[in-house]
Amino acid sequence: MEIELTTARLEDAPLPSGYRWSPWELSTVDRHAIAKYHSFRSEMDARVFPCLGDIDGCRKLMHDISSQRNFLSSGTWLITWDGTGNEDAVDCGTIQAIVPSRIMGAIQNVGITPKHRGIGLGRALVTKCLIGFREAGVKRAYLEVTADNEPAINLYRSLGFRLTRTLYKPSHYIEAPSL
Repeated sequence: MEIELTTARLEDAPLPSGYRWSPWELSTVDRHAIAKYHSFRSEMDARVFPCLGDIDGCRKLMHDISSQRNFLSSGTWLITWDGTGNEDAVDCGTIQAIVPSRIMGAIQNVGITPKHRGIGLGRALVTKCLIGFREAGVKRAYLEVTADNEPAINLYRSLGFRLTRTLYKPSHYIEAPSL
């Protein structure tokens, strides 16, 4: 899916009470990996991309993304839940950004942990990332989404993304979940 950033209406969305932004720092690479793992480990994405269902795979993926020369730190964020004061803070949302060309940005792995879904954190993450792209002078951004992930597709469409192409990965490459 793709969005034209020069015409997109993007407003930085406030986070719900108890949540806060954590900007990219090299020291947060493992926090991103853990949030990514907890976001994807039980999802179809982890069967399509096995690294998302494995904590070490998520760590390697985060190191690979963040060490790219076109990595965009201003589009890479964590959302942290500070809890009610009776529990430890936990990272519950993650997004990364790269800029493969001067005009195109690529969103990597929008992830919200299951317990924190449905309250606008995904919208806030994607918007924050798109604003980072726009501030970096990027004209368009794209992301890939699993075709069966209707909640994510609906979110992206509501933000102004449009479907540009469909990629097919044959199901015989996807391992069935073990019982």
